[in-house]
Amino acid sequence: MQSTQGRVCWQGYHHGTGVTAIYGPDERLAAVAVDANTGPLVRLREVELIARVPSEARAEVHALAGREGVPVGVNWSGDPEVAAWGVSMGADQEWGTSPDGYLERRDAMLTGALLVGPELAEDPYGAEPVLAWRDVRRLEANSGSWPVTSDQDRPRWDWTPLERVGPLRFGMSPRQVAAALGGETPAARRGWCYQSMRHYGARQWILSEDQFDRAGVTAHYWYQQGFPTLAAVTVNGRTGPQLEFEGLPLIGRTVSEVDAALTRYVESQDGTLLIGCDGDLGPDGSGMSVRATRAGDTVVSGARFHAEDWDDHG
Repeated sequence: MQSTQGRVCWQGYHHGTGVTAIYGPDERLAAVAVDANTGPLVRLREVELIARVPSEARAEVHALAGREGVPVGVNWSGDPEVAAWGVSMGADQEWGTSPDGYLERRDAMLTGALLVGPELAEDPYGAEPVLAWRDVRRLEANSGSWPVTSDQDRPRWDWTPLERVGPLRFGMSPRQVAAALGGETPAARRGWCYQSMRHYGARQWILSEDQFDRAGVTAHYWYQQGFPTLAAVTVNGRTGPQLEFEGLPLIGRTVSEVDAALTRYVESQDGTLLIGCDGDLGPDGSGMSVRATRAGDTVVSGARFHAEDWDDHG
């Protein structure tokens, strides 16, 4: 049970079914989230919604909506949303089983869906109780377009593990970060409000990250000394600069190939490969992990670089 803004939201994941039931304050079912990888197949009229190639599902949803005369919107993830049906489409990276029997991430995206009642249909992700299940307000919104910068058009950055990434040195202030990126103004600033328990009513804005679209990077901050300093840099796989690890290009590549190359390298060095919650891979001690960035129906590789002792929150 989770309390949010004075309301009670009950959530239940039905193990083995790939379905999350989301309940409102009256303990009545308000929404159902169907997982792209493990959820049941759901059909709307003649359109299969789950585990589809996103562009193919999008085309069929638009075609059906056209025949029925209902408008189609675009949700936060860039996928179709139809209020008349209470359907908000989504997509997740495909996962499979390796020849050795381990779960591994694949290079494709598969469709999932959030299905809601009429009271939530106009803005499914914008209200409780869905917000208590998944708050997307801090995530980067997408318009439905996923352009990928060609490798020859990306700047080349060097990096020193646990110290710096290109012109960005860990420990920089937000102003120094912006200056190092040519004075670029962040396209988005994200953070949270802290309310002091000692001084009742006092609230402080805590900056957590700056998103720089022109540079193709996101700066993440921590408050070790009471003010924000650079703790990590995420390089966008679609638009960010190119960086290498032991001669291996990390950015904008096929994720499975980068994963395989990192695994071979670590094995050859008798080292340790760290695996994050989302399947992100990184050699132990490097302060780097390879991330998957959506590029429409597929994913491309991005990367996150961090200072020593930084706690990666996703």
